[in-house]
Amino acid sequence: QVQLRESGGGLVQAGGSLRLSCAASGLAFRSYGLGWFRQAPGKEREFVSAISGSGGFTNYADSVKGRFTISRDNTRNTVWLQMNTLKPEDTAVYYCAAALELRTAAQEYKYWGQGTQVTVSS
Repeated sequence: QVQLRESGGGLVQAGGSLRLSCAASGLAFRSYGLGWFRQAPGKEREFVSAISGSGGFTNYADSVKGRFTISRDNTRNTVWLQMNTLKPEDTAVYYCAAALELRTAAQEYKYWGQGTQVTVSS
């Protein structure tokens, strides 16, 4: 049974930082691209960032480029999203997801975590 478990969300002031973690089990971790998506109330789920199975390739939404950094450790079956200079518009539930390749479209991801809430106050 595949499980993706996010952690690290919380409440932070604008300009602050958070580091999200996603621990995976039940899959050949290094064979999967890992992505982070987010969904704010009343909005569609949107792509944030993704990383290839090897970790050699990454992709970011324009809205987070230069502020967020995705990384992974295939020995620990974990992917992280370091979020700096947070803005109120970053407030959302953040989801970790796994796909067979690095993708940006949510429908191409096979496995999803339950999400972790990030709230950025102004």
